[in-house]
Amino acid sequence: MTIRSIFASLNISASGLSAQRQRIDTIARNLANVETTRTAAGGPYQREMVVVAEVQPQEKFRTIFQRVNSQMNLTHSNHLQSSFYSRQNSGTSGGVEVDEIAEDTTPPRMKYDPTHPDANADGYVALPNINVVTEMVDMMGASRAYEANLTVVDATKKIVKKSLEI
Repeated sequence: MTIRSIFASLNISASGLSAQRQRIDTIARNLANVETTRTAAGGPYQREMVVVAEVQPQEKFRTIFQRVNSQMNLTHSNHLQSSFYSRQNSGTSGGVEVDEIAEDTTPPRMKYDPTHPDANADGYVALPNINVVTEMVDMMGASRAYEANLTVVDATKKIVKKSLEI
């Protein structure tokens, strides 16, 4: 394992930790607003969902490195191996990031309560489209993904520590 791959591993895990933390925060916000019938925008609270996307390695840096690599190979063949960059970065992900926090388009739940101040003319109140069971299952999934990323960070730290003992 090279230094570059160690830092790449930590970077990918850190991005996963950050994305899962934001996912847990969003789920907590949904649970806190499960009974919110009136928001600043009007109407009931809309359930939010985190959309996570893969971060692609920067092509700009790949091009620059390949140009520098070819120039150094012209000066001396041992400066950099020709396959150095491609071996280190081919297929390597840059981790993940939160692409957006999207609102669920499911219509609100309707509950009959003519005494509620937000009831319509028929006596129905529009409640948020949040299912507590679904939110708890999503919270467990986010928690497990967070733990998995922590395990990778811990394993990487142990590898580094053992390599320093050599």
